[in-house]
Amino acid sequence: MSVEASVSERYAEGANERQAALCCPVDYDTTLLKMLPQEIIERDYGCGDPSRYVQEGDVVLDLGSGGGKICYMAAQLVGEKGHVIGVDMTDDMLALARSHQQAMAEKLGGDRVTFNKGYIQDLGLRVEDLEAKLAAEPVAGAEQLNLLESWKKQQRQNNPMVADNSVSLVISNCVLNLVDKADRQQMIGEIFRVLKPGGRVAISDIISDEHVPESLQNDETLWSGCISGAFEEKEFLQAFLDAGFVAVGYDKWDDQPWQVVENIEFRSVTLLATKPAKDNLYDAGEAVLYRGPYSEVFDDLGNRYPRGERIAVSRRTFDLIKDGPYAKDFVCMSPAQEANLGCFSKPAGTLRPVAETKGGLQVGTGTSEACC
Repeated sequence: MSVEASVSERYAEGANERQAALCCPVDYDTTLLKMLPQEIIERDYGCGDPSRYVQEGDVVLDLGSGGGKICYMAAQLVGEKGHVIGVDMTDDMLALARSHQQAMAEKLGGDRVTFNKGYIQDLGLRVEDLEAKLAAEPVAGAEQLNLLESWKKQQRQNNPMVADNSVSLVISNCVLNLVDKADRQQMIGEIFRVLKPGGRVAISDIISDEHVPESLQNDETLWSGCISGAFEEKEFLQAFLDAGFVAVGYDKWDDQPWQVVENIEFRSVTLLATKPAKDNLYDAGEAVLYRGPYSEVFDDLGNRYPRGERIAVSRRTFDLIKDGPYAKDFVCMSPAQEANLGCFSKPAGTLRPVAETKGGLQVGTGTSEACC
């Protein structure tokens, strides 16, 4: 049995009867759970709460949305201008999520959630459209198979399930480890593709402290139980760095392992990452000052920040620091007059003279109250 078939079969069972072995204890926001039907809460299988990273106005994509619990929690947070997209491959889970969609829309004051059948490693293809195509035109030979592949390519280009640069936050709850290892590079590339520049990732999943041996990887029960497919702790971070993400790091890290199998510790974490913009690579005369406490730090774009020094950065890096995950660690300084000094070509760690930002706006995390 393939990884996909094994996982889908077990989670189909979980949609109809609770499978306690499929989830870790998680403290969800009880105020968001009050609106949810009890059967959705009971049929949820996760290891974290990525909904806590949702902001008002977000377009959220939930990978492996299951019975819809995290989607319906996120829908309460995005507000009237936001939207939530759930993607899952298991019919029973999708049926459970959709069975409450109208009632939840009435409670929310609008239909803010869409559920799609699809594979999270191929976010361009709507599987329900594919199934309808196959039902109408069964594939009976190599020529028809080639035509089907051409149709799938056209669908991804012209009618994608999730379009390029269309999502502000991608979340997932204990699902990425269920994907076959051969498909993981494509899966993370798809996450990068659908995110807007500046878009964020919040992935709760299971990681291992050591390499998982092949004997465990071949165990279907352990794979569908979020054990055999666990990323190693460094591998998980590196996979997102390799895909082009920045500010990649662990936010939540469980103190105690969820399970220990053959002396390998498996624990729940939440990984955060950001898709950097490709534009605004010009010098606007801005600077950032790293507050400490470390003597110096480096970011994933190759910039160096000695503690307490005003460092010249491009507008892209300035925006990423001021409005992104680095904000609490820096003071951001703009010149008194807006400037465009051309393409930013200064070496990493170049100091910005104090005179160039004197009298300009300085944005930090302190209060704006007067000193006395």
